Amino acid sequence: MNLLVVKANNRPDGISTKMYETYIAEAKKQGLNVTTFDVFAEDMPYFGQDLFNALGKLQNKAELTEAEARLLAAKQKAKDAVAAADIIVFAFPLWNLTIPAPLHTFFDYIFEAGFSFRYNEKGQLEGLMSDKKAIILCARGGVYSTPEMEPLEMAANYVRHAIGMFGMQVVDEIIIEGHNANPAKAEEIVAAGLEKVKASVYKFYQFA
Repeated sequence: MNLLVVKANNRPDGISTKMYETYIAEAKKQGLNVTTFDVFAEDMPYFGQDLFNALGKLQNKAELTEAEARLLAAKQKAKDAVAAADIIVFAFPLWNLTIPAPLHTFFDYIFEAGFSFRYNEKGQLEGLMSDKKAIILCARGGVYSTPEMEPLEMAANYVRHAIGMFGMQVVDEIIIEGHNANPAKAEEIVAAGLEKVKASVYKFYQFA
């Protein structure tokens, strides 16, 4: 089985970066087949009119501009990475209530009818990736698990709903939160979370 880890934090000292590094290190100890897709390191042009122009030109077999060809290549690379994976791990922070822009672009690339979902004869959306499993690793400095703050959490919630639309099953979700809000316990909070990240690697064997 193939394991894809989508890294979405370019801060070396970021907590979700530590979650990613911990997961990768533990997975490699177990000899798992791991591929990383770093959305900050990849060429990830934003989803917009250039892409729609390119798709229209493809249908009409017209010549693409350099920007259009670049977008299609980036989109295809993300799709290929997802298509080849059996389990996908998303490691990301909550920044300003949501996910980092490059990770959103990654989802824009794979949100494609006929690839990740389809509409059935009743017009209902059906996921096309029910054969894939997903693991969510998310860090947030504040505490968003309380009833009053939960509606503002649009990072893990977005990823959970997006992959749910694709039909993927979330088999584990690890959230490290509150380390900035409670600096006296930050080290303890992070250490406990990283132990959960290590343990998450072994869920892979349930599907091997």
